[in-house]
Amino acid sequence: MSVAQIIEDRWKQKIRLTPERLAHILEHPEMVGSDDQIAETLSEPERVVQSLSDECARLYYRWYASTPVGEKYLCVVVKFFDEDAFILTAYLTDQIKKGAVIWPKES
Repeated sequence: MSVAQIIEDRWKQKIRLTPERLAHILEHPEMVGSDDQIAETLSEPERVVQSLSDECARLYYRWYASTPVGEKYLCVVVKFFDEDAFILTAYLTDQIKKGAVIWPKES
């Protein structure tokens, strides 16, 4: 049985990446080899947005100038519960989705 990886986000919250979720992410060829970028996006995001479609989900974004499909944001979607948080999915995208900005705080 495989064990989930634990990744800390920028607030030191522990987030699980299960083997099943990693397999789901890696079904997309452009995401193969993105393990380090997923961890980096969680620990050093450029933007974190509250999902509009799921109040328990946050979208972590980080810009990468070089990906298998060109310049893109990596978006890592994390589902939060009272005592648990896990990565739902991760994907490359051209733009940040709308939603309440959690990070950075607007001053």
